[in-house]
Amino acid sequence: MTQRNLPWIVLAVSWGVGAGLWQPRGPLTAAQALWSVGLSAAVGALAGWASRSRWAMLAAPAVFVAALELARVRLHGPSVDGPHASTFGVAAQIAGRGVQGVLSVLPMMVAAAYGAALGRRGRPPGKRIPRYLRRTGVGALAAVVALATAAAVLPARTAAIPGGVAELTTVDGLGLMIRGRDTSAPVLLYVPGAPGGMEMGSVRRHLGALEEHFVVVTLDRRGGGKSYGALDGGPPAGLDSGVADTIAVTNYLRARFRQDRIYLLAHSGGSLLGALAAARHPELYRAYIGVGQAVDLPETDRIFYADILAWARATGKRDLERTLVDRGPPPYPDFFSYEPIITNTAGVYGDDNAAAGMADNLATPEYTVLEKAHTLNSMMDSWQAQYPDLQRIDLRTDVPRLRVPAYFMQGAHEMRGLAVPFAQWFGLLDAPVKRLVVFETSGHRPMFEQPDRFVDAMAQVRADTA
Repeated sequence: MTQRNLPWIVLAVSWGVGAGLWQPRGPLTAAQALWSVGLSAAVGALAGWASRSRWAMLAAPAVFVAALELARVRLHGPSVDGPHASTFGVAAQIAGRGVQGVLSVLPMMVAAAYGAALGRRGRPPGKRIPRYLRRTGVGALAAVVALATAAAVLPARTAAIPGGVAELTTVDGLGLMIRGRDTSAPVLLYVPGAPGGMEMGSVRRHLGALEEHFVVVTLDRRGGGKSYGALDGGPPAGLDSGVADTIAVTNYLRARFRQDRIYLLAHSGGSLLGALAAARHPELYRAYIGVGQAVDLPETDRIFYADILAWARATGKRDLERTLVDRGPPPYPDFFSYEPIITNTAGVYGDDNAAAGMADNLATPEYTVLEKAHTLNSMMDSWQAQYPDLQRIDLRTDVPRLRVPAYFMQGAHEMRGLAVPFAQWFGLLDAPVKRLVVFETSGHRPMFEQPDRFVDAMAQVRADTA
């Protein structure tokens, strides 16, 4: 190592450690993307100029990546863990390290090439690769960096509502979409389903008519969408922090819109948090509305396991059957162990609306390109961080009573793993008002499968509780 190389090595190590501490799951915002490109380019340019060698295109990124991986070794989750041989495992590597590669490693390589050319000025050019090919290749990489940077800094937006409210904002690091025709209308807070849940696209695409009756606030749960960065901050992501997030956003909305109580709508896994929030703080809510209500996740998963195993045997899917038998029934210790259940519930129950929901969120301007790129990883990382803790709740014993009107919207074709525990809890639940609305042609996502009927049902809830 020469003294000329020492400064860029120190700088590459420092930037790698800094990136690992500041943006351990890759650039998540436009500002982080710009800093990543700029700092990486500076390191690369210095490395190329100091070494006067195109080998700096490999050496500088290698030093940076080694420091980055060491700095974030404290974190866990599919996006930062080692490779896993599965469909979701490959996706985690591409999205998790791919975004970092495009916005950090690639700019470093390009800048190192130009730095080396500057440092070698006046020397005879190398002859192994013709000059025009080198220039073309580096120019193409530079164009990729420029296009990726431009895409990364494009802001999210939501269409304006004349005379109403339409905005994207954050509260304590949690992303919110707030939309309504009349700012004096009752506020409705929607808590989406799975860990890492993000539903702004689905709400915009299917539930615009709901904005005529409520100020509709869609929350990205901690770890999902606009709230991905909150996964590693504050209290550990789990049951209690999820409930606390719901209460914090509730109080923000109460103060902002000057309403003593608001409506709380929650779906699937998010409905565990919603039911607990309504049970612990009934004074904050006019009513609780559970959709695809979850009750006891361990029991749900055991039913899913039994149904998928029976389906695999009946349809001759021997590899799936062998995997399930070898693994045994849940609970499991990590996200990837649940992959056979996650990827096969649609085949068993004939409900592929989760995939449709992901498409909705990838095709909406309410999310930035970076937020869309991190969609799968935010779900996987949040699942691994939160799901074990969510399994310690059973509403049949933990929430036997709600002191607010309780409404439930359920598809007639709801998955058995959710429908069976819910039927038991609904029968036991004590509430001042307790009503179940069944959507005849829907499965797990009736608000998006039959949106017109859902809006009518919600209008009736408002009328009943005015």
